Amino acid sequence: MWVFGYGSLMWNPGFEYFDRQIATLEGYHRSFCMRSIHHRGTDAHPGLVLALDAAEGACCDGLALKVAAGKAESVLNYLRERELISSAYVEAVLPITLRDGRQVQAVTYVVDADHVQYCGGLPLAEQAGIIATAVGGRGPNDEYLHNTAGHLHELGISDDDLDWLSARVKALTEQQ
Repeated sequence: MWVFGYGSLMWNPGFEYFDRQIATLEGYHRSFCMRSIHHRGTDAHPGLVLALDAAEGACCDGLALKVAAGKAESVLNYLRERELISSAYVEAVLPITLRDGRQVQAVTYVVDADHVQYCGGLPLAEQAGIIATAVGGRGPNDEYLHNTAGHLHELGISDDDLDWLSARVKALTEQQ
């Protein structure tokens, strides 16, 4: 079983894997398009978390993690508890292309654009303002952004929006 990570699953998967490869998912882009009321925000002050938002012609580079066959059920249970906390994500098995050219099926969590937490299309400046101040059960929203942006750089994956957001949020938090 393969799992596709594009946000915190890249730097904090929470499960054992025996192979990892950079991979590409077609038809979706990484976006801060989900309001976080649990992990990186609250009901009163929602944060933003990344989700895979469907878009024609889009693609998202991330990390494919291969799980041992005997661990698949326990990893799926863990991921469902972690990722499906508010049903804003939908679990899907989608084709991804590994950096070595192989195509595999991967468990992937995409956003439900009809869910109340969906907020696709927010201007980057508005996203930065939210991320700079929100805090949830797993910590500050800006920590999530900076960890994800940093790990993308370590993997050699470019994401201009996350780079801009990271720089802007740093500037905003320094002003506070």
